[in-house]
Amino acid sequence: MDADVATDAAAATERGETVTTVDVRCTGHVRTAVGQPALEYAFEGDTLREFLAAFFAEYDVREMLIAETEAEATTKGWAPSDVGLPGSNSAKNPEGEQTRRYARVTVNGVFNEHLDGLDTVLEDGDRVALMYPFIYCC
Repeated sequence: MDADVATDAAAATERGETVTTVDVRCTGHVRTAVGQPALEYAFEGDTLREFLAAFFAEYDVREMLIAETEAEATTKGWAPSDVGLPGSNSAKNPEGEQTRRYARVTVNGVFNEHLDGLDTVLEDGDRVALMYPFIYCC
């Protein structure tokens, strides 16, 4: 963990604020920008939203991962859009909280949109993966 981040986390703990420490895994272009494939990261708060805000303030990777518009989040697929999706939770994050096409944010191996989106509560030791590109083709 970076010394400044550790100092900030210790100060937040002393003030009685919640500090959560997660294991971060980075792939593709995110890994290149962050400079390492894995790191431990402490942040004030306990939600994915708070983690991402702190992480993006330190590492300039927000534009790689988060789509501002629906168009940035979707791509034409081969499956018809009027067919029901498999699984019990096919929810989609609201516009502005979606990942870019081919990018994903997971918590313990589960896409965040299958949890509580950016409001997913994180606990110490959870694994957050920041993946871009998630897939690659031609």
